[in-house]
Amino acid sequence: MSIETTTETPTEDTERLDVPNAPSCDEEFLSGERVTFTGVLASMTHSDASDLVEQHGGIATRHLSRQTTILVVGEEGWPLEDDGSPAVKFQMTQQWNQSGASIRVLRESEWLAALGLTERSHDVHRVYTPAQLSEMLGLSVALIRRWERIGLVQPVRRVHRLPYFDFHELTRLRRLNELLNSGVGRDELESSLRSLASCFPDVGRILDQVDLLAENSRLVYRDRGGLVESVSRQRLLDFDPSGSSDDSEQEGADEASAETIMFVPPDSAGGTNDPISSQQANRTAQDWFENGTALLEQDDVGGAIESLRLALMADRSRPEFHFSLADALYRHGLAEAALERYYATVEIDSEYIEAWTQIGCLHVETEHFEAALSAFRIAISIHPDYPDAQLHLAETLLAAGDIAKARRHWEQYLTLDTRGPWADLARQRLAETDSDPDEVDPHEDVSDEALPPR
Repeated sequence: MSIETTTETPTEDTERLDVPNAPSCDEEFLSGERVTFTGVLASMTHSDASDLVEQHGGIATRHLSRQTTILVVGEEGWPLEDDGSPAVKFQMTQQWNQSGASIRVLRESEWLAALGLTERSHDVHRVYTPAQLSEMLGLSVALIRRWERIGLVQPVRRVHRLPYFDFHELTRLRRLNELLNSGVGRDELESSLRSLASCFPDVGRILDQVDLLAENSRLVYRDRGGLVESVSRQRLLDFDPSGSSDDSEQEGADEASAETIMFVPPDSAGGTNDPISSQQANRTAQDWFENGTALLEQDDVGGAIESLRLALMADRSRPEFHFSLADALYRHGLAEAALERYYATVEIDSEYIEAWTQIGCLHVETEHFEAALSAFRIAISIHPDYPDAQLHLAETLLAAGDIAKARRHWEQYLTLDTRGPWADLARQRLAETDSDPDEVDPHEDVSDEALPPR
């Protein structure tokens, strides 16, 4: 994978995406229109959107009716019901339009652009780091990284090794993943997406994502009861190749297999029961790394550690191997071992800014504030607009009692991010320290909950 090593930050124009097919800007275009919304809006709540309609001379309604003239489709995720079918309002609009109605269907970004609210329309496609997206969307950082590795999502830009992803695209993937994991069939989901093509012209590319998501759900592992598919948690038929009927021998085999991890390729018809030990000679360092990171995403931390160590046995020169093992060790409660692996990461690549941030977070946990401040400042020196490090540095300065410097970094964070829980925290901190800084307890233990290392 090629890595950009520039620290240049794109301008506002390069960060934001154009809104294709948007109506021309006309502040009066809602005058007299009856507007309703479907799906989750990425830029505001439905209540705020209704107020906006009223301010521009339109009538906002909760329900779709024959009098409705505009349907606005939210762009956070997909407008799909829990059973995978298209949103009811969207389906009804299609049916009525086929029968002669003329309800106009607009994507959220098109609607905002038509109102001249380009800042809001660009918010739909704003870019964020994996850690920010994890907090905003409830996705694990490991899952976001895995989606990138298998080609489900591509970073909009990359600064050193740090990827920035399109918020809109990640919300769509999250929704598809939720539906597949809840048992919605691939064919049904693809059919629903095709029905949305009139509103979302990139559906063809999204269908490929459905295939990848479904295929990559075939990661399985073995516990004391047999084979388990990692996504659905369903047990798979497991035939004992030895045919042994000895109960005591089988009990011992089950005991041993509790630590055995297996990978069944997506195109495998029935899988295999060969343990890892018999496959080691045929697996590359990259194979072990990908298996380990997938297991980590599935919360099989012990198996992930084993697989990542095997990757490092084959190739110790890859900083991302050390970084992922550090993540796994931390999640396993081995913070000191994790810290050493993060340091091993930056020893190989001194500009691995996510590793420097993790080093800082672990030093904060042990109240080694000077070491933490040093690590965060190194990360910022490499990438001044790195939002995660700016906020962590501000929180650490607060804990160290330097409120004036902390305020500067909260303010800097808000120039990089204005939405989500971290932006809310920065605004809260600035409000708390604005009137009387002495009222803020620098040792208040809140940052651990708000800003977990992973």
